[in-house]
Amino acid sequence: MPNRPFHRAYDHRIRDLVCQARDPALFAQLGIPRSTAASWISRGARPVVTTELFGQHEQALRARVLKLERRVQLLLGIVRLLFVLVRLFGFRLGSQRVPSGEAKSSVLAAIEQAKKRVPLAVALRVIGLSASRYHAWLRLDQSCTLDDRSSCPRTIPTQLTSHEISAIQKMVTAEEYRHIPLGSLALLAQRLGKVFASATTWARLVKERGWRRPRKRVYPPKPKVGIRASRPNEIWHIDVCVIRLLDGTRTYLHGIIDNYSRRILARELAQKLSPLTTCELVRRAARFVGVEDGTPELYADSGVENVNGEVDALAEEGVIHRVLAQLEVAYSNSMIEAYWRSLRVNWLHLNELDAVTAVRRLVGFHVEQHNQVVPHSAFHGETPDEMYFDTGTAVAATLAEQRARARQDRLASNRALTCGACRSPTTAVGPSDHLPPAEREPR
Repeated sequence: MPNRPFHRAYDHRIRDLVCQARDPALFAQLGIPRSTAASWISRGARPVVTTELFGQHEQALRARVLKLERRVQLLLGIVRLLFVLVRLFGFRLGSQRVPSGEAKSSVLAAIEQAKKRVPLAVALRVIGLSASRYHAWLRLDQSCTLDDRSSCPRTIPTQLTSHEISAIQKMVTAEEYRHIPLGSLALLAQRLGKVFASATTWARLVKERGWRRPRKRVYPPKPKVGIRASRPNEIWHIDVCVIRLLDGTRTYLHGIIDNYSRRILARELAQKLSPLTTCELVRRAARFVGVEDGTPELYADSGVENVNGEVDALAEEGVIHRVLAQLEVAYSNSMIEAYWRSLRVNWLHLNELDAVTAVRRLVGFHVEQHNQVVPHSAFHGETPDEMYFDTGTAVAATLAEQRARARQDRLASNRALTCGACRSPTTAVGPSDHLPPAEREPR
């Protein structure tokens, strides 16, 4: 191994005495070279921290250290909360656009402050900003502006002038041009010699500046709730639903629904549209009509199956009082049409419609379920049959009582359960403690 040069060290107090006396030979008896002492005199005394100085300010330094430690803990808590928010909401500058130059300047200023305490790579990784984007912002900040779309005419000399933008705003928001589409309005402005800009430029300005065109639409008032009956057999609705089989043939499903109870009174699946089917359905539904009910009003559309001599004869006999929807009254026939939609979407389209017999079987099942099993939300749990025959008056009260009882049982069951958190250390939990209060054994 090569020999390293010998280096001697002297006490700092010897150096201080030599510098004060400015005599290189003051401690010659100690073997200090004269050149070393001369260099001490030329360089001067060095500052030395001694234990005596620390002893004088020990209490103040300890208090300052404790204060700084508390501040560091506070800042660490705040930083942890900010990191949690960033992870939860996934905010990263790498995936977010910052079009405003002021916002970019604020980010750059914050990075410059952070660079004094943490490395630049760490600061960029925390905010999710790539190094290339950061340096690109720096170059833009030094050149002209950080805005994505500069307003400097020298930077983009082809941009519209303030006078042209003002002319576009006046035409877009003017009452006299509200009937003209935006693309045609841009061409009209060119023909009038006001603004020569493309329709895409007009659309971009309208979107960015939030200009609203004066095109208020005035709709006629419509009833929020359709026609409603006050008792069964007061109003009926009749309609035809066309059902296509797998081979492309058509079948026609005729049906009558009661407005008050939503009960399907009669239905018939036919292979052709015939007025005799409507008459047969009306006579079937009329069997449930009592003398005190009066003559039902039959709402129908103006189809050939509803407007013919046979149906006119039924109206003359007093069996029904026919009302043509959307012609004689402003109401539509939407109640029976809503049932057709439910029948097709919720049931028929889920099965293979390969034959008329299969469709007839499927329709019969759905009508039976609709009338007898499925409760209607408008009736608070009653089925259409119960509403029509007035046999479900106690259903709503029974369901309310059962809901209240179920809630009480749920509360008792949940409160009876215990876990390690709510179990006291001195209380012994037996097997019966997990049971409801009524089933526990007395201790």
